[in-house]
Amino acid sequence: MMKKRMKRTFSIIMLISVLFTYTFTPISVKAAEIKEPQTIGDLQHNLTELKKQKAEIDRKQQSAQNEIKNKKNAITQAEADITQAESDMDEAEAKIEESNERIEGLKEQTEQILKVLQQLQSQNVYLKYISDSSSITDLVMRIAAVEQITDSNQKNLENLKVLIKQNEQLKIDLAQKQKDLEQKIEDYQKKIESLYGDLESYDKFELDIDTKIKLAEANLKDLENKCKEKYGKVVATAKIDEFLVYNAGWLKPLNKGTVTSPEGYRTHPVTGVKYSFHSGIDIGKNAEGTPIYAAAAGTVSGVVNRYSCGGNMVYITVNVGGVKYTTYYYHLLKINVKVGQVVTQNTIIGTVGGGSTAKKNGGYDSCTTGAHLHFGVAKGYYSGSIPTSKVIVPPGFKNQKGYSWTTRTAYAK
Repeated sequence: MMKKRMKRTFSIIMLISVLFTYTFTPISVKAAEIKEPQTIGDLQHNLTELKKQKAEIDRKQQSAQNEIKNKKNAITQAEADITQAESDMDEAEAKIEESNERIEGLKEQTEQILKVLQQLQSQNVYLKYISDSSSITDLVMRIAAVEQITDSNQKNLENLKVLIKQNEQLKIDLAQKQKDLEQKIEDYQKKIESLYGDLESYDKFELDIDTKIKLAEANLKDLENKCKEKYGKVVATAKIDEFLVYNAGWLKPLNKGTVTSPEGYRTHPVTGVKYSFHSGIDIGKNAEGTPIYAAAAGTVSGVVNRYSCGGNMVYITVNVGGVKYTTYYYHLLKINVKVGQVVTQNTIIGTVGGGSTAKKNGGYDSCTTGAHLHFGVAKGYYSGSIPTSKVIVPPGFKNQKGYSWTTRTAYAK
């Protein structure tokens, strides 16, 4: 019984842990109409859509939290019912044991009475006891008294047998009740997990809606200011290309390195989730603090500090060969740039992290196991909200584990 209770207690602790994780994980809703921006007006539209998405998420989150609360209360009640059922079973077992002891005692008592009656009959004492009656009434009473002794014992024995059957059935009923309640708890747990949908199918680096809005606001503000400097006012039809630096080709973001995990679907190295999309390449074989350069000249469109999955992040929008791209760098130990800053291919935007910043090492980043740079490239102009369909293999790289280089000066187009 103790093992059952410990096992169930552990199950509830794990459930609470799962609930805590889901409670603070962004809820999946129908994606807002975020289109690839070409103008400042498009950026304004996307920001409005993100805010609409946040409102929908907040509404669904409140609804889901209310339902979770109800399910948690039901689980608590079911747990209490199971505990009571176990107590009732213990009581029933005690009653059965007590009844068995009483039956054994009554058997011995009955056997003794029968032995005495046999002795009385054999010695004619029984007959003498009857014949010594002073009247017919006394005779009847004496005979009845002897019969009553045996009848009483027999009735007690039958009653105790009935009680034993009742207790045995009670034990069966309580066991079934406990089984039903445990199934109810399991059903509630599955219901709670389903409230948020299958979150494991999403990219682990996906930003929460509040962070997306914060990045979009900072990026829009920077471009609106640059537009005012050029035109004296914000022009919604102004092309984003007007504010981007042109590049003829790409350079590596590190002087040397080795691809330790390619871009694409994989089994997540931290969570173990299969078919998790990896939105870039992991570059290892560099110590923490190693300088990270911009792979192409451009404008910093987003900066995220100490995010729970990705740590310190930098987004840079670039124009290479007339095509707009968004480059992104995750797990930085230190960030050296800010939103709106124009960088060149020689700008050190930050340094390699991922080791001391890893959660397993006492840091804040739960999506890294050691020092490395997560480097990604997507076609289009974005500031943190990057569609998976736009992600490409970074130009100049072989998308295979073990690919290495020792210089960043060879241009790739």
